[in-house]
Amino acid sequence: MLDKTSDIAISAESWLAEFEAALAGPDDGALRKLFQPDSYWRDALALSWTLQTVNGRDDILKTLMAQATGAAPSGFAIDPERAGPRKVMRAGTGCIEAIFKFETRLGRGDGIIRLIPDAGDGNRLKAWTLLTALQELKGFEEQLGTSRPRGNAYSRDFRGPNWLDLRKAASDYADRDPAVLVIGGGQSGLCIAARLKQLNVDTLIVDRMQRIGDNWRKRYHALTLHNQVQVNHLPYMLFPPSWPTYIPKDKLANWFESYVDGMELNFWTETEFESGSYDEKEGRWTVTLRRKGEKRVMHPRHVVLATGVSGIPNIPDIPGLKSFAGKVVHSSRYDDGENWKGKRAIVIGTGNSGHDIAQDLYSSGAAVTLVQRSSTLVVSIEPSAQLVYLPYNEGTLDDNDLIAVSIPLKLARRSHALTCEKSKALDTELLDGLRKIGFKLDFGEDNTGWQFKYLTRGGGYYFNVGCSDLLIKREIALKQFADIETFTAKGARMKSGEIVPADLIVLATGYRPQEELVQKLFGVGVANRVGRIWGFGENQELRNMYVRTGQPGLWFIAGGLAQCRIGSKQLALQIKAIEEGLLPRIQAGTPEAVA
Repeated sequence: MLDKTSDIAISAESWLAEFEAALAGPDDGALRKLFQPDSYWRDALALSWTLQTVNGRDDILKTLMAQATGAAPSGFAIDPERAGPRKVMRAGTGCIEAIFKFETRLGRGDGIIRLIPDAGDGNRLKAWTLLTALQELKGFEEQLGTSRPRGNAYSRDFRGPNWLDLRKAASDYADRDPAVLVIGGGQSGLCIAARLKQLNVDTLIVDRMQRIGDNWRKRYHALTLHNQVQVNHLPYMLFPPSWPTYIPKDKLANWFESYVDGMELNFWTETEFESGSYDEKEGRWTVTLRRKGEKRVMHPRHVVLATGVSGIPNIPDIPGLKSFAGKVVHSSRYDDGENWKGKRAIVIGTGNSGHDIAQDLYSSGAAVTLVQRSSTLVVSIEPSAQLVYLPYNEGTLDDNDLIAVSIPLKLARRSHALTCEKSKALDTELLDGLRKIGFKLDFGEDNTGWQFKYLTRGGGYYFNVGCSDLLIKREIALKQFADIETFTAKGARMKSGEIVPADLIVLATGYRPQEELVQKLFGVGVANRVGRIWGFGENQELRNMYVRTGQPGLWFIAGGLAQCRIGSKQLALQIKAIEEGLLPRIQAGTPEAVA
């Protein structure tokens, strides 16, 4: 009965009308009839001012009714500027999916409703998943399109400072402090700074590198992004349609420079963040920066740590490694295999970096041994690794980002497990070949695939762009770390007595947890207030990412380009709301808030 587009739209519109009426009702009776018993609601700031996921009809109704009282949501309607209501498959379940718009007391939002028939209630269409996401604050809309700046400060004043003069003054901070200090000038730092710029929040990025984009430019010679260009746009400035599917590191680095200039972002290179302390009474930080050797003390109200999931290199205590007479380098410091032509190299670690560095060394004429420390998920770069991004091959970027936000954790795990099974089937020959040479494989917790490995561990997987094939052909040797007895001046001595000679050892051993970086920069007290960072907590959201933390004024943003594009909007709206007095700087439920 619901195969026609008009019928699907009518069903979605009818549900939204009933939902709005039920929210305004005296109790949850009418609302209860609209949700499946096993349903999910994810709110991205719109009603809760945080990122939260609620499972099950009873808990949804309780939380929804409580939070709707303060937020006063209304005006629920299908958004005509978005993809129309349609039938889709999500996490293996067929449903009607519709994008809608609405308003709250303070802002405007978009959402997604997914409806499936309730077999226990005459197949009445009820909500299976619901997303409510804040998009903008009333009175503080982004300065875009018809709301763009007119440039009156310089376009009509022939004797006053021109645009370049004003840009230099804004970036110098000679007579003021920024409201927000962003530590790190990679994609996460650029995304949050661009979002805050559009909300008229004074923001400065600081980065220790010599040149904007060096966090990509200085990486190993052969690096390209492992996911496709249509997924990786930065906010506001999309990559040109002529760009390659897989972006080379130097091309991306140069784009970062153009982006900073085009978006008019304030950016200090060669600037080290040395320390920071927070004044509870003043609600601001005292931070010490070292810019090109000169000390500068600033007092921002907010500090955003945008150093990514990868912070302090992890240098494991490996028996005998100090005895090795050759060069030992962490993967973060590895540059180019051409320097090792005709030499012998051992690469320890079998994630993306380990495999890519081993292949780069091999291609440069080095004899390479790859050492596996623990089981690793391997997936072919195409098509398998790209299956999770298939929605981005069609529709608009904004719609696809909203869909990505709308999938609750439990269903996302189910969806990725299904995708992982498809990947394994597509990669049967590759995986069988790896097993035959003794490579230890895994497919993530509960077979949820590579993306959940990234979200929980920050690594532990490899997108095969050729190194697995070289291992299978035994052109790159494979050894297990557990079979190494110790390292000597000449290389690795195996428990069998064999010596694996080396001139170079690369430690592709990942990075320390980000909380260790917090402790280093801000001290033990701040680190304890923040707690664990990254990975999923009991609230089914990434810990301390894109939301207020236990330390007022300290924020975190990390992830790939798509994650940063999405998370930066959520983070920027909260900072703007605090700046305008719409949101308390201390999150409810923290010890400071209770006190």
